[in-house]
Amino acid sequence: MISFQQAKNDPACCFDHPADVVTSADLSDEQKIEILQRWEYDASEEAVAEEEGMRGAKESLLREIVLSLNALTGGLDLDTVSPNKHHGIPDSAIKSVK
Repeated sequence: MISFQQAKNDPACCFDHPADVVTSADLSDEQKIEILQRWEYDASEEAVAEEEGMRGAKESLLREIVLSLNALTGGLDLDTVSPNKHHGIPDSAIKSVK
């Protein structure tokens, strides 16, 4: 059984891929969304670090996370997200939970 708190604090320790969060039977849709949002934030921070010359996340991980969030929810309204270096998909960008 997956610990929600542990998965939320460090999604990569509990899941190999963002799609694994979506298919987890141990978590509610709301918990899955929280985990994926945290993972997206962490991956965005790593991407910023890489941009600034430090080792960071692969672009494909960010894409996988966004695709997983999109599959889990009614879609993402990315027009409501202000552009910034750190990204972060806010709750307001999530249209609804299926």
